[in-house]
Amino acid sequence: MENFASGFGIHDMQTPERLPNTRRALAMAEFARDKGKLDTFRELAMQAHWKDGKDLENDQDLAELATRAGLDPITAIEATNSPKYLQRGDALREESHAMGITGIPTFVIGNERVVGCQPYEALASAAREAGAVPKE
Repeated sequence: MENFASGFGIHDMQTPERLPNTRRALAMAEFARDKGKLDTFRELAMQAHWKDGKDLENDQDLAELATRAGLDPITAIEATNSPKYLQRGDALREESHAMGITGIPTFVIGNERVVGCQPYEALASAAREAGAVPKE
């Protein structure tokens, strides 16, 4: 993963020891959506996981993330266990599975799906297959 990231100029990535169960973090993201802070939260969560080595299952790390995103940390932690937000995250996962999405990120370009972290050429190839013409 680090070699792949370095191909995009990312050299300070923290490779996690294990992939976390992100269900509660996704519930917090839904809470952030309701508060108009989804984009900020999402960007900070990616940085926290991939660059800062934070644990997206840990309440202290999630509370810090919520604070940095401009959310009330106590209410945001409560949202991570709220059936309302957990069910919304589950519904999004089920919708993506129904669409054939099996990994993150997934790019749908024309009739092609590019699943997972792929090199630029895989995206460019899918775009050409869909009829895109490179700029000169």
